[in-house]
Amino acid sequence: MTTDAARRFASLAVHAGQDPDESTGAVIPPVHFSTTFAQDGIGGLRQGYEYGRSGNPTRTALQTQLAAIEGGAHAFSFASGLAAEDTLLRAALAPGDEVLLGSDVYGGTYRLLARVLGPWGVRLRVVDMSDGDAVRAAVAERAPRLMWVETPSNPLLRITDIAGLARIGHDAGALVVVDNTFATPALQRPLALGADVVVHSTTKYLGGHSDVVGGALVVNDEALAEKIGFLQFAVGAVSGPLDAWLTTRGIKTLAVRMQRHSENAAAVAAFLTSSDRVARVFYPGLADHPGHDIAVRQMSGFGGIVSVALESGPAARRFAESTRLFQLAESLGGVESLVNYPDAMTHASVRGTDAAVPVEVVRLSVGIEDVDDLVDDLDRALRA
Repeated sequence: MTTDAARRFASLAVHAGQDPDESTGAVIPPVHFSTTFAQDGIGGLRQGYEYGRSGNPTRTALQTQLAAIEGGAHAFSFASGLAAEDTLLRAALAPGDEVLLGSDVYGGTYRLLARVLGPWGVRLRVVDMSDGDAVRAAVAERAPRLMWVETPSNPLLRITDIAGLARIGHDAGALVVVDNTFATPALQRPLALGADVVVHSTTKYLGGHSDVVGGALVVNDEALAEKIGFLQFAVGAVSGPLDAWLTTRGIKTLAVRMQRHSENAAAVAAFLTSSDRVARVFYPGLADHPGHDIAVRQMSGFGGIVSVALESGPAARRFAESTRLFQLAESLGGVESLVNYPDAMTHASVRGTDAAVPVEVVRLSVGIEDVDDLVDDLDRALRA
C-alpha cells in the first residue's frame, strides 16, 4: 500500500487525512459537530478528544491534509488567516523583538503588526524582500527575530528567492515565514526551499469557492509547533467543523483548479500586455517580469492573480467599476473572477505607509470561467 509520504501532490490533496469512516465505510468522513466528547472514566479520552476547542476530528483531518500537501510535520487550522498570523507572531515573538516585513504584503498583515502588536512592544521594519541586497543590508544593520515575506506578493506579484532569503535569515538567527496563499502548495513548497513556517489564508485558493473563512500554519520545528498548538488551544481562534470540512473539500480539487487559474491568468496577462490602454502588467509568468527567472525555478506554475496599472488613479477606479464578469469584491482565489482596487479596498489600511499600493493599480483574481469571456469582459471595461 502506498503511504502518504510516497504519494504525489494531487493524490495527497484528495486522500491525506481522509480515511473512510471506520463504523460505516463512508468514503467521505462525517462532519463532527459535537462540542464535547464522552470520557471512559475521568481523563479516559477517546483518541484524545474532550472539548471542541482543544480538538475536533474534522479539524484534525484538515490539519493532516494541510501538513501533507505542504510537506510539513505539523499543521494548525484557524478561524481566519489573520488568526493564524496572530497566533504565530505571539508564539515566536516577545516585546522588543523585531519583524522584517516585505514592502508588498496584504494590508491586514501590516495592520496586525503595526497597530495591534506594535503597542505591545513588537517592532517593525519594511524592506523589499525581492531585492536580496536590500535584505542583506537590513539584516546587517540589525538582525530581526522574524522575517516575513509573501511570494508572489499582494498585489504587485513581486517574487522573492525563498532559498536565498532562508539563508540570509538563518545566518542571522531569524525565523523565516512565507505566506504561500497566492501560489499554494500546488505550485510552490516553501518548507522544501528552506522556510521555517508557511502561512495560508485558506479562505482563498485552498477553500477555493468563496464560501469559507479560515487560516493555517504549517511548520516542521517541534518546539515551535508545541507553542503554536498551546496558543491554538488557549486562545481558541480555531476553525469550526463545517469550515474545516469545506476547506478539506476545496483542497481536493486544488491541483486542477490551480492549473486552470494559471492558464486563464496567463491568457489575461497576455491580452492586457497587448492593450494600449494599460501602462503595466504585473504577472510572474511574463518573461519581462522582474522575478520571472526566480519564479521559473521555485514554482511549477504562475498562479491566478494578475495586477495591472492604468494611466492614473481615476482611470483605475473606472476600470475596476466597469467589469461585469469580473465582480468587484474583496478577497481572491475563488472559482469566480474578481476585480479589486487595492488602494481603497484590501490595502486601504496601509495608505501613507511604506507598504502603500500605487493608486493606479487594479488586482484581478482570474477564475476558471471560459477565458474568452474573461478577455471580452476586460476589453469592454478598458474601452469604457
